[in-house]
Amino acid sequence: MTASELRRLTLHACVLGLLFAVTPGETAGAQTVPAATVPPPAAGPARFEKVVAAYEAADQVSRPPAGAILLAGDSQFYRWKTVQEDLPEYTIVNRGVDSFQLSDLIYFSDRLVRPFKPRLIVLHVGGNDVHNGKSPAQILADFKELVTKIRRDQPVVPIAFTSITPSPGRWDEAATRIAANRLVKNYVATQKHLLYIDLWDAFLCPDGKPREDLYGEDRIHPNHDGYLMRVRIMRPVLGKPDRPAGGR
Repeated sequence: MTASELRRLTLHACVLGLLFAVTPGETAGAQTVPAATVPPPAAGPARFEKVVAAYEAADQVSRPPAGAILLAGDSQFYRWKTVQEDLPEYTIVNRGVDSFQLSDLIYFSDRLVRPFKPRLIVLHVGGNDVHNGKSPAQILADFKELVTKIRRDQPVVPIAFTSITPSPGRWDEAATRIAANRLVKNYVATQKHLLYIDLWDAFLCPDGKPREDLYGEDRIHPNHDGYLMRVRIMRPVLGKPDRPAGGR
């Protein structure tokens, strides 16, 4: 066989191979078989279902007492693992959820707020709203909706909104955070049984920049010193202790 004939034969084999190649999800001479369908990840509030269900399961084992202080909101509460040690004289129920926005708390309020009969509700939420592009006006509107929903069952329980904080890792959002805080603060001042707890200035240096020493490595969430700063600011709003400090 000459070199020219060999080249023609090789070319012919390559063409046949292309014509009869089996693509993924197919078999030769058979209909296309679709690949296995992978369900998309949960979107919207539904993506928090497992966390909320875990809280509910824990409550079935040990029901939180009535008359406690309820913390509800985002990761700043969810990651506050030393809250019982930092506020030992108070009965605290923590229902923070990592990455929560106000719309998520509205959606789950029947499961995270309504079942309890707290003497005070403390909220920390709004930072993720800003980070996800919501305007200060939308944050105020969602806050009003949340308060209205809580008020259906608990018309006079005090609700304290702790301000969005100046996280170093999200300092580019400072102007929007300040505007959102201002709108909520001004609204709270016109309402009965609503309180505003201002954390902003305490988390700033004298030069007006965020205090890095109050934040963890991610520069978004407080470290323990940051939580202790929160305790010092919140304590006057918490009311009479349930027991002596360190007592049970």
